[in-house]
Amino acid sequence: MEILSFMYTGKLTTTEPNLLLDILMAADKFEVLACMRHCNQLLTNLPMTRESALLYLDYPCSTSVAAEIRHLTDAAKEFLASKYKVFANFSDELMDMPLVGIEAIFSGTDLQIRSEDTVYSFLLEWACKQYPETEERHKIWSSRLLPLVRFSHMTWSKLHEVLTCSDDDVDSEQTKKLIIDVLLHKAYPAHEQGTTDADTRTCWQVPQRAYRLKPIKVVEFDQPCPQAIVYLDLTHEECSRLFPTGKILTHLFHLAGQDFFLIAFCQMHEQSKAYSFGLCVEKIEMPKGPTCLTVDFELAARTRSSGKFVTRFQDKHTGDDWMLGCADLFEVPWSTFITNDNLFIDGVLHLRADLRVGVVAQPGLET
Repeated sequence: MEILSFMYTGKLTTTEPNLLLDILMAADKFEVLACMRHCNQLLTNLPMTRESALLYLDYPCSTSVAAEIRHLTDAAKEFLASKYKVFANFSDELMDMPLVGIEAIFSGTDLQIRSEDTVYSFLLEWACKQYPETEERHKIWSSRLLPLVRFSHMTWSKLHEVLTCSDDDVDSEQTKKLIIDVLLHKAYPAHEQGTTDADTRTCWQVPQRAYRLKPIKVVEFDQPCPQAIVYLDLTHEECSRLFPTGKILTHLFHLAGQDFFLIAFCQMHEQSKAYSFGLCVEKIEMPKGPTCLTVDFELAARTRSSGKFVTRFQDKHTGDDWMLGCADLFEVPWSTFITNDNLFIDGVLHLRADLRVGVVAQPGLET
Protein backbone atom coordinates (compact mmCIF):
# COMPACT_ATOMS: atom_id res chain seq x y z
CA MET A 1 0.00 0.00 0.00
CA GLU A 2 2.81 2.41 0.81
CA ILE A 3 4.39 1.84 -2.59
CA LEU A 4 1.08 2.41 -4.35
CA SER A 5 0.55 5.56 -2.31
CA PHE A 6 4.02 6.77 -3.25
CA MET A 7 3.40 6.12 -6.94
CA TYR A 8 0.35 8.44 -6.82
CA THR A 9 1.49 11.05 -4.27
CA GLY A 10 5.29 10.83 -4.21
CA LYS A 11 5.15 10.60 -0.39
CA LEU A 12 5.32 7.98 2.36
CA THR A 13 3.36 8.05 5.61
CA THR A 14 6.02 6.55 7.92
CA THR A 15 9.44 7.49 9.22
CA GLU A 16 10.06 4.31 11.23
CA PRO A 17 13.45 2.81 10.17
CA ASN A 18 12.23 -0.80 10.13
CA LEU A 19 9.16 0.08 8.05
CA LEU A 20 11.22 2.18 5.65
CA LEU A 21 13.59 -0.76 5.16
CA ASP A 22 10.61 -3.04 4.43
CA ILE A 23 9.32 -0.54 1.88
CA LEU A 24 12.79 -0.25 0.38
CA MET A 25 12.95 -4.03 -0.04
CA ALA A 26 9.51 -4.11 -1.67
CA ALA A 27 10.38 -1.19 -3.94
CA ASP A 28 13.51 -3.03 -5.01
CA LYS A 29 11.49 -6.16 -5.76
CA PHE A 30 9.03 -4.25 -7.97
CA GLU A 31 11.77 -1.99 -9.39
CA VAL A 32 10.21 1.26 -8.17
CA LEU A 33 13.48 3.16 -8.27
CA ALA A 34 12.04 6.52 -7.23
CA CYS A 35 10.59 4.97 -4.08
CA MET A 36 13.92 3.32 -3.29
CA ARG A 37 15.71 6.65 -3.56
CA HIS A 38 13.07 8.33 -1.39
CA CYS A 39 13.36 5.64 1.33
CA ASN A 40 17.11 5.95 1.25
CA GLN A 41 16.90 9.72 1.66
CA LEU A 42 14.49 9.43 4.59
CA LEU A 43 16.70 6.84 6.30
CA THR A 44 19.78 9.00 5.77
CA ASN A 45 18.09 12.00 7.44
CA LEU A 46 17.03 10.06 10.54
CA PRO A 47 19.25 10.42 13.65
CA MET A 48 21.38 7.37 14.34
CA THR A 49 20.57 5.51 17.57
CA ARG A 50 21.75 2.25 19.11
CA GLU A 51 18.53 0.57 17.98
CA SER A 52 18.63 1.87 14.41
CA ALA A 53 22.35 1.08 14.08
CA LEU A 54 21.76 -2.55 15.09
CA LEU A 55 18.75 -2.69 12.75
CA TYR A 56 20.78 -1.52 9.74
CA LEU A 57 23.59 -3.97 10.47
CA ASP A 58 21.33 -7.00 10.99
CA TYR A 59 18.61 -6.35 8.41
CA PRO A 60 18.37 -9.24 5.87
CA CYS A 61 18.72 -7.13 2.71
CA SER A 62 19.03 -8.33 -0.84
CA THR A 63 22.33 -7.70 -2.57
CA SER A 64 21.06 -4.66 -4.45
CA VAL A 65 19.47 -3.11 -1.35
CA ALA A 66 22.58 -3.79 0.70
CA ALA A 67 24.59 -1.81 -1.83
CA GLU A 68 21.96 0.95 -1.80
CA ILE A 69 22.20 1.44 1.95
CA ARG A 70 25.93 0.72 2.35
CA HIS A 71 26.42 4.28 3.64
CA LEU A 72 23.91 3.52 6.42
CA THR A 73 25.65 0.34 7.53
CA ASP A 74 29.01 2.12 7.45
CA ALA A 75 27.57 4.97 9.54
CA ALA A 76 26.05 2.43 11.96
CA LYS A 77 29.43 0.78 12.50
CA GLU A 78 31.08 4.16 13.12
CA PHE A 79 28.28 5.17 15.52
CA LEU A 80 28.60 2.03 17.65
CA ALA A 81 32.41 2.10 17.63
CA SER A 82 32.35 5.73 18.81
CA LYS A 83 29.59 5.28 21.39
CA TYR A 84 31.24 2.29 23.06
CA LYS A 85 34.91 3.09 22.52
CA VAL A 86 35.61 3.50 26.26
CA PHE A 87 35.20 -0.18 27.12
CA ALA A 88 35.35 0.19 30.90
CA ASN A 89 32.22 2.37 30.89
CA PHE A 90 30.10 -0.18 29.04
CA SER A 91 31.48 -3.65 29.83
CA ASP A 92 28.21 -4.80 31.46
CA GLU A 93 26.00 -3.32 28.74
CA LEU A 94 28.13 -4.88 26.02
CA MET A 95 27.57 -8.32 27.52
CA ASP A 96 24.00 -8.11 26.14
CA MET A 97 25.02 -6.61 22.77
CA PRO A 98 24.06 -8.72 19.71
CA LEU A 99 26.75 -10.17 17.50
CA VAL A 100 26.59 -7.49 14.77
CA GLY A 101 27.19 -4.82 17.41
CA ILE A 102 30.10 -6.71 18.92
CA GLU A 103 31.69 -6.99 15.48
CA ALA A 104 31.29 -3.28 14.82
CA ILE A 105 32.77 -2.26 18.17
CA PHE A 106 35.70 -4.68 18.35
CA SER A 107 36.70 -4.19 14.73
CA GLY A 108 37.73 -0.63 15.55
CA THR A 109 41.22 0.55 16.32
CA ASP A 110 40.02 3.44 18.52
CA LEU A 111 38.64 1.10 21.18
CA GLN A 112 40.02 2.27 24.53
CA ILE A 113 40.75 -0.86 26.55
CA ARG A 114 43.28 -2.05 29.10
CA SER A 115 44.98 -4.52 26.75
CA GLU A 116 44.22 -7.03 24.01
CA ASP A 117 44.11 -9.67 26.75
CA THR A 118 40.89 -7.99 27.93
CA VAL A 119 39.40 -8.26 24.44
CA TYR A 120 40.00 -12.02 24.34
CA SER A 121 38.61 -12.59 27.85
CA PHE A 122 35.52 -10.49 27.19
CA LEU A 123 34.70 -12.12 23.85
CA LEU A 124 35.07 -15.56 25.40
CA GLU A 125 32.72 -14.66 28.28
CA TRP A 126 30.27 -13.04 25.85
CA ALA A 127 30.24 -16.10 23.58
CA CYS A 128 29.58 -18.46 26.49
CA LYS A 129 26.64 -16.32 27.62
CA GLN A 130 25.10 -15.73 24.20
CA TYR A 131 25.65 -19.22 22.77
CA PRO A 132 25.29 -21.88 25.50
CA GLU A 133 25.08 -24.63 22.89
CA THR A 134 28.65 -25.85 22.31
CA GLU A 135 28.45 -26.52 18.58
CA GLU A 136 26.89 -23.14 17.76
CA ARG A 137 29.34 -21.34 20.05
CA HIS A 138 32.32 -22.99 18.37
CA LYS A 139 31.00 -21.98 14.95
CA ILE A 140 30.44 -18.33 15.96
CA TRP A 141 33.79 -18.18 17.75
CA SER A 142 35.76 -19.47 14.78
CA SER A 143 34.00 -17.58 12.00
CA ARG A 144 32.98 -14.28 13.64
CA LEU A 145 34.87 -13.65 16.89
CA LEU A 146 38.41 -14.93 16.33
CA PRO A 147 39.03 -12.38 13.53
CA LEU A 148 38.29 -9.61 16.06
CA VAL A 149 41.17 -10.62 18.38
CA ARG A 150 44.54 -9.03 17.61
CA PHE A 151 46.64 -11.88 18.93
CA SER A 152 49.92 -10.23 17.95
CA HIS A 153 49.29 -7.55 20.61
CA MET A 154 48.42 -9.94 23.45
CA THR A 155 50.91 -10.55 26.23
CA TRP A 156 53.14 -13.62 26.37
CA SER A 157 51.51 -14.76 29.60
CA LYS A 158 47.97 -14.57 28.19
CA LEU A 159 48.95 -16.37 24.99
CA HIS A 160 50.54 -19.12 27.08
CA GLU A 161 47.46 -19.33 29.31
CA VAL A 162 45.11 -19.74 26.35
CA LEU A 163 47.46 -22.18 24.64
CA THR A 164 47.59 -24.49 27.66
CA CYS A 165 43.89 -24.24 28.49
CA SER A 166 41.94 -27.42 27.81
CA ASP A 167 38.32 -26.30 28.38
CA ASP A 168 35.59 -26.74 25.76
CA ASP A 169 34.37 -23.13 25.64
CA VAL A 170 35.81 -22.48 22.17
CA ASP A 171 37.18 -24.27 19.14
CA SER A 172 40.60 -24.68 20.70
CA GLU A 173 42.28 -26.19 17.64
CA GLN A 174 41.87 -23.09 15.47
CA THR A 175 42.59 -20.75 18.38
CA LYS A 176 45.80 -22.55 19.28
CA LYS A 177 46.94 -22.57 15.67
CA LEU A 178 46.68 -18.79 15.55
CA ILE A 179 48.51 -18.45 18.86
CA ILE A 180 51.34 -20.75 17.77
CA ASP A 181 51.77 -18.63 14.65
CA VAL A 182 51.93 -15.50 16.81
CA LEU A 183 54.46 -17.04 19.21
CA LEU A 184 56.63 -18.16 16.30
CA HIS A 185 56.53 -14.67 14.86
CA LYS A 186 57.41 -13.07 18.20
CA ALA A 187 60.30 -15.45 18.74
CA TYR A 188 61.47 -15.82 15.13
CA PRO A 189 60.22 -12.92 12.97
CA ALA A 190 62.18 -14.24 9.98
CA HIS A 191 59.87 -17.27 9.71
CA GLU A 192 57.23 -15.11 8.00
CA GLN A 193 59.46 -14.47 5.00
CA GLY A 194 57.86 -17.39 3.20
CA THR A 195 54.34 -15.98 3.59
CA THR A 196 52.64 -13.73 1.09
CA ASP A 197 52.38 -10.00 1.62
CA ALA A 198 48.65 -10.37 2.22
CA ASP A 199 49.20 -13.03 4.88
CA THR A 200 51.80 -10.87 6.60
CA ARG A 201 49.53 -7.84 6.71
CA THR A 202 46.65 -9.93 8.04
CA CYS A 203 48.59 -11.70 10.77
CA TRP A 204 51.17 -9.25 11.99
CA GLN A 205 50.53 -5.72 10.81
CA VAL A 206 47.17 -5.21 12.51
CA PRO A 207 47.36 -1.83 14.28
CA GLN A 208 47.26 -1.52 18.04
CA ARG A 209 44.13 -0.21 19.69
CA ALA A 210 44.07 2.67 22.20
CA TYR A 211 45.40 0.39 24.95
CA ARG A 212 45.68 1.62 28.52
CA LEU A 213 48.66 -0.72 28.82
CA LYS A 214 51.07 -0.32 25.92
CA PRO A 215 52.44 -3.49 24.25
CA ILE A 216 56.21 -3.94 24.30
CA LYS A 217 58.79 -6.24 22.74
CA VAL A 218 61.06 -8.06 25.16
CA VAL A 219 64.26 -10.07 24.74
CA GLU A 220 65.21 -12.06 27.85
CA PHE A 221 68.47 -13.80 28.79
CA ASP A 222 69.31 -16.09 31.70
CA GLN A 223 73.07 -16.32 31.12
CA PRO A 224 75.61 -15.05 31.93
CA CYS A 225 73.25 -13.01 34.11
CA PRO A 226 69.50 -12.34 34.08
CA GLN A 227 68.82 -9.59 31.56
CA ALA A 228 65.77 -8.05 29.88
CA ILE A 229 65.92 -5.73 26.89
CA VAL A 230 62.59 -3.95 26.44
CA TYR A 231 61.53 -2.06 23.31
CA LEU A 232 58.74 0.51 23.51
CA ASP A 233 57.42 2.41 20.47
CA LEU A 234 55.29 5.52 20.98
CA THR A 235 53.62 7.44 18.18
CA HIS A 236 53.86 11.19 17.98
CA GLU A 237 50.14 11.38 18.76
CA GLU A 238 50.53 9.25 21.88
CA CYS A 239 53.37 11.45 23.10
CA SER A 240 51.36 14.60 22.37
CA ARG A 241 48.53 13.32 24.56
CA LEU A 242 50.93 13.03 27.52
CA PHE A 243 51.11 16.82 27.84
CA PRO A 244 50.79 18.25 30.45
CA THR A 245 50.59 15.51 33.11
CA GLY A 246 49.75 12.25 31.33
CA LYS A 247 51.45 8.88 31.47
CA ILE A 248 51.54 5.59 29.56
CA LEU A 249 52.07 2.25 31.31
CA THR A 250 53.27 -0.84 29.48
CA HIS A 251 52.62 -4.55 29.73
CA LEU A 252 54.63 -6.35 32.39
CA PHE A 253 57.99 -7.91 31.66
CA HIS A 254 59.95 -10.32 33.82
CA LEU A 255 63.43 -10.27 35.28
CA ALA A 256 64.89 -12.57 37.95
CA GLY A 257 61.44 -13.75 39.02
CA GLN A 258 60.11 -10.21 39.38
CA ASP A 259 57.54 -8.28 37.33
CA PHE A 260 58.39 -4.83 35.96
CA PHE A 261 56.81 -2.28 33.64
CA LEU A 262 57.81 0.98 31.97
CA ILE A 263 56.15 4.35 32.45
CA ALA A 264 56.45 7.16 29.89
CA PHE A 265 55.23 10.50 31.18
CA CYS A 266 55.25 14.28 30.92
CA GLN A 267 56.30 16.17 34.03
CA MET A 268 56.62 19.79 35.05
CA HIS A 269 59.73 20.75 37.03
CA GLU A 270 58.90 22.82 40.08
CA GLN A 271 61.74 25.32 39.81
CA SER A 272 61.80 26.04 36.09
CA LYS A 273 58.08 25.32 35.48
CA ALA A 274 59.22 23.64 32.26
CA TYR A 275 57.75 20.37 31.01
CA SER A 276 59.84 17.42 29.83
CA PHE A 277 59.54 13.81 28.67
CA GLY A 278 60.38 11.15 31.24
CA LEU A 279 60.80 7.39 31.26
CA CYS A 280 61.14 5.12 34.28
CA VAL A 281 61.02 1.47 35.35
CA GLU A 282 58.79 0.25 38.18
CA LYS A 283 58.66 -3.13 39.91
CA ILE A 284 55.48 -4.88 41.01
CA GLU A 285 55.52 -5.91 44.65
CA MET A 286 55.27 -9.70 44.76
CA PRO A 287 52.85 -11.35 47.26
CA LYS A 288 55.62 -13.61 48.57
CA GLY A 289 57.56 -10.60 49.81
CA PRO A 290 60.29 -8.31 48.53
CA THR A 291 63.40 -9.55 46.80
CA CYS A 292 66.45 -7.33 46.87
CA LEU A 293 67.90 -6.86 43.39
CA THR A 294 71.01 -5.11 42.23
CA VAL A 295 70.26 -3.96 38.71
CA ASP A 296 72.24 -2.02 36.15
CA PHE A 297 69.82 -0.29 33.83
CA GLU A 298 70.12 1.85 30.74
CA LEU A 299 67.50 3.92 28.89
CA ALA A 300 68.09 4.67 25.21
CA ALA A 301 66.32 6.09 22.15
CA ARG A 302 66.88 5.53 18.45
CA THR A 303 67.88 8.54 16.38
CA ARG A 304 67.28 9.17 12.71
CA SER A 305 70.80 10.52 12.17
CA SER A 306 72.62 7.40 13.38
CA GLY A 307 69.89 4.79 12.93
CA LYS A 308 71.03 3.32 16.25
CA PHE A 309 69.92 3.49 19.87
CA VAL A 310 71.74 6.21 21.79
CA THR A 311 72.05 5.94 25.58
CA ARG A 312 70.20 8.73 27.38
CA PHE A 313 70.39 7.60 30.99
CA GLN A 314 72.07 4.84 32.98
CA ASP A 315 72.30 3.97 36.64
CA LYS A 316 72.62 1.13 39.15
CA HIS A 317 70.14 0.39 41.90
CA THR A 318 70.06 -1.97 44.86
CA GLY A 319 66.95 -2.35 46.99
CA ASP A 320 63.29 -3.29 47.20
CA ASP A 321 61.73 0.05 46.23
CA TRP A 322 61.55 0.47 42.50
CA MET A 323 60.44 3.44 40.44
CA LEU A 324 63.65 4.51 38.80
CA GLY A 325 64.44 6.44 35.68
CA CYS A 326 64.77 9.96 34.37
CA ALA A 327 62.20 12.77 34.40
CA ASP A 328 64.03 14.63 31.60
CA LEU A 329 65.26 11.86 29.35
CA PHE A 330 66.33 14.10 26.48
CA GLU A 331 67.37 17.14 28.56
CA VAL A 332 65.26 19.53 26.49
CA PRO A 333 61.94 21.32 27.08
CA TRP A 334 58.78 19.53 25.98
CA SER A 335 58.25 21.85 23.00
CA THR A 336 61.69 20.97 21.66
CA PHE A 337 61.24 17.25 22.28
CA ILE A 338 57.85 16.94 20.60
CA THR A 339 59.08 18.63 17.39
CA ASN A 340 62.38 16.74 17.15
CA ASP A 341 62.42 14.94 13.78
CA ASN A 342 65.65 13.20 14.75
CA LEU A 343 63.78 11.34 17.51
CA PHE A 344 60.40 10.81 15.84
CA ILE A 345 61.30 8.56 12.94
CA ASP A 346 58.34 8.43 10.56
CA GLY A 347 56.20 9.65 13.45
CA VAL A 348 57.38 7.04 15.97
CA LEU A 349 59.62 7.40 19.05
CA HIS A 350 61.66 4.22 19.56
CA LEU A 351 62.73 3.62 23.17
CA ARG A 352 64.77 0.86 24.79
CA ALA A 353 65.33 -0.17 28.40
CA ASP A 354 68.14 -2.60 29.19
CA LEU A 355 68.13 -4.17 32.68
CA ARG A 356 70.87 -6.52 33.96
CA VAL A 357 70.84 -8.21 37.34
CA GLY A 358 74.09 -8.25 39.26
CA VAL A 359 73.55 -9.86 42.69
CA VAL A 360 70.27 -11.39 43.75
CA ALA A 361 69.89 -11.52 47.51
CA GLN A 362 67.04 -12.64 49.74
CA PRO A 363 66.65 -10.37 52.80
CA GLY A 364 66.98 -12.13 56.10
CA LEU A 365 68.95 -15.10 54.79
CA GLU A 366 72.31 -15.73 56.39
CA THR A 367 75.28 -17.10 54.53
